[in-house]
Amino acid sequence: MVSNTASFPDIQNHWARLFIQALAQRRILNGYPDGSFRPNTPVTRAEFAAIIASVLTTTKKRDYVPFGDVPVTLWANSAIRKVYETGFLVGYPDRTFRPNDSISRGDVLVAMVNGLGIASQVQADLVSSLGQIYQDAATIPNYAINQVAIASRVGWVVSYPNIKLLNARMAATRADVAVMVYQALVYLGRAEKIASEYIVVPPSSGNQPRTVRVSHNREFRGAWITTVWNSDWPSKPGLSVEQQKTELLQIIQQLQSLNFNALILQVRPEGDALYASNLEPWSAWITGTQGKAPEPFYDPLEFAIAECHKRNIELHAWFNPYRAKTTTKSGFNVGPHIAITNPEVVYQWGNQLWMDPGSKIVQDRAYNVIIDVVNRYDIDGIHLDDYFYPYPISGQSFPDQKTYGVYQANGGKLSLEDWRRENVNQMVLRLSEGIKKTKSHVKFGISPFGIYRPGQPPGIVGLDAYNALYADSKKWLQEGWIDYLAPQLYWRTDQTQQSYEVLLNWWTQVNTKQRHIYAGNNISKLDGKAWKNSEIEKQILISRNLAKNLSLGNIFFSMNYIKENVQGIADQFKQVYYSRPAIIPTMSWQSQNPPSPPKEIKFENGRLNWERGDDKPVRSWTLYRQSGDNWIIQRILSAGTTFATVPPGTYAVCAVDRLGNESVGVVITVT
Repeated sequence: MVSNTASFPDIQNHWARLFIQALAQRRILNGYPDGSFRPNTPVTRAEFAAIIASVLTTTKKRDYVPFGDVPVTLWANSAIRKVYETGFLVGYPDRTFRPNDSISRGDVLVAMVNGLGIASQVQADLVSSLGQIYQDAATIPNYAINQVAIASRVGWVVSYPNIKLLNARMAATRADVAVMVYQALVYLGRAEKIASEYIVVPPSSGNQPRTVRVSHNREFRGAWITTVWNSDWPSKPGLSVEQQKTELLQIIQQLQSLNFNALILQVRPEGDALYASNLEPWSAWITGTQGKAPEPFYDPLEFAIAECHKRNIELHAWFNPYRAKTTTKSGFNVGPHIAITNPEVVYQWGNQLWMDPGSKIVQDRAYNVIIDVVNRYDIDGIHLDDYFYPYPISGQSFPDQKTYGVYQANGGKLSLEDWRRENVNQMVLRLSEGIKKTKSHVKFGISPFGIYRPGQPPGIVGLDAYNALYADSKKWLQEGWIDYLAPQLYWRTDQTQQSYEVLLNWWTQVNTKQRHIYAGNNISKLDGKAWKNSEIEKQILISRNLAKNLSLGNIFFSMNYIKENVQGIADQFKQVYYSRPAIIPTMSWQSQNPPSPPKEIKFENGRLNWERGDDKPVRSWTLYRQSGDNWIIQRILSAGTTFATVPPGTYAVCAVDRLGNESVGVVITVT
């Protein structure tokens, strides 16, 4: 199946046309080579697995045990493995999967309820009422009764042409599956409702509180905090611990007041650590002396994480994988810095020291350092910037001939350039796999130089990062090794040879694995002349206009310019760009299970009060207010704040988890 047009000729008068078109536009459903969709064709178990794997993935629940009838060469092998590991589908007692068998309508609902894990959030209160809802309820298999009841409650069941007939044992058609999957996306807050007379409307839930599915425009709103050269924080080395904490807390509080939701903190600028580490020495940018811990002791990364999470701000730890020293003209390295433990793999490069990316010692050091942080800290993401092989120096070649010679002596056939690129590729892949294996919820993002290669797209001129830095960032994106890419688009919108809009559009077009794109914006250039606030506003609007192509936010370089309100940029964020709060966008390849909604919501003593729906972690609460037919987000509250002072009106309170999944809103009217 190769056609993914949204206008299939054989669905124009079909009852499920709008649903099929909506999913085709998202590249979730494809048609056949002849351009048709064949909506009434039964769906096989393999086809269903492929659809689910592309759109409703959740975290791994169990290890895959291969099925005897699913060879690795089967077109749906990876999808079948994925839906098995995430709990959507199982096999048969004889260890077969039967990929070519059709899947029944009842089994579709069972798979979706089980895989998304919503039984912990939605009661199967309709079990006793199924006979009143469906005339053929007696034919529902016993193993499917609870799941059918839950699916009916959340509005996933579609029955054409008679909504009183479930036909649980009948083969599901491509149209059936399209509508049921779309309804699940509506429930998850990832799609707008489409009206249809064939969607089963459940009876009232009696005394249960009224709930509503609410949402707002999600957006990643990040700022880089550069610690090297004390650019953003701390303001100078050797400050007292209290001064360091005060400065960092002021930054985090300002980001909260401006409705930012992510902080990218540089924690390894030059083979050192702005956190407690047994692998690398304390950074001199903290205490003034490399290897010296803060006194009295505190852990800056741990402190930053705690203060960010109190304010619904993600903390992404930013690492430089290969830079060993920013200048050899001042300071000195101490053990266990790699220049001390393994000086043979650290080279002079201009006034800097640079690790050899081809060395296994360097590769292992970068991996172990980063995975150590993933293991020990409650971070939300790992972030790399544009420094891989160093930026070129005219007339000089990076001195890795010895390492390359060893590679060749061991039978390596790649050219020097391809070998260097592959060193970086393997670092990215290894980190991707290691991060997800260690903590699957931790995101992995890279912010490469904004131009991939001159001429891509046509008319673009600039540094060839592919050949100069050996950074194949398009490959990382297209392989799905990263969760987000933040290309540094540090040029004005009117610079035709480095056009912000053209470059951002290109990055979204080559994003075949549908990862998130967060443009990197350079507010350090604001001068009131060539660079005005109006330029930043244009860039943000361009990013937002490409939201359907997964351009879902921006990261600003760097924090000091926001802190100093250069050219009034902080005022613009507060009053114009980010005037309303927003939570981070969800990632479709991560868990989509929403948390349980709050309970016991009531209005007492002038404020709303509520309790957690269960004992599972909550990152924050969102508070919406009804305005006509719309629900407008008012506030995002930290997990520990289960109250809000509000004026009269109708409100909805939702729970939000660390991945941005949002529960249904529990409605209350305040008079």
